[in-house]
Amino acid sequence: MRVRLSVVLLVMTLVIPASVQAQGQTAQPGRGIAQDAAKEPAPPPSVTVIGARDAHGILGREVRSAADENMGRIVDVIVDRSGTVRAAVIDFGGFLGVGSRKIVVDWRALRFGAIANKSDSISLELTKEQVSAAPEYKEDAPVIVLGAAGKLQPWEFDH
Repeated sequence: MRVRLSVVLLVMTLVIPASVQAQGQTAQPGRGIAQDAAKEPAPPPSVTVIGARDAHGILGREVRSAADENMGRIVDVIVDRSGTVRAAVIDFGGFLGVGSRKIVVDWRALRFGAIANKSDSISLELTKEQVSAAPEYKEDAPVIVLGAAGKLQPWEFDH
């Protein structure tokens, strides 16, 4: 009986790896079947079509105040950890990039009414005096966001 059991176990150890290899899934050290399954092609991505009149890029767009004062150009967009757009970085002041500084304004203070053409500007619900008083944006430093009256809220994240 013991000899028969030993023969059955020996046959099983020889037959099972051979059948796995015959199916194209070789048993390699450090690789499991789950890793081999990861090689399967990914499903096709979803596709959304946005009309040419409905969406436009904003980097480099001119920003103007409600009084039609030049407030600078949008040079960056800031998102929080969840990927929600929170603010825009505006290159404010100066002439042809000389003497300008970057400031950050709350995303909700911007209005995107007419931006169908690259020459269209974005309006900002802040005055030139308010923006002039804003602290300069510096990368890798705490971001101070200038918001429209009563709309600014701190960002809170777990560390």
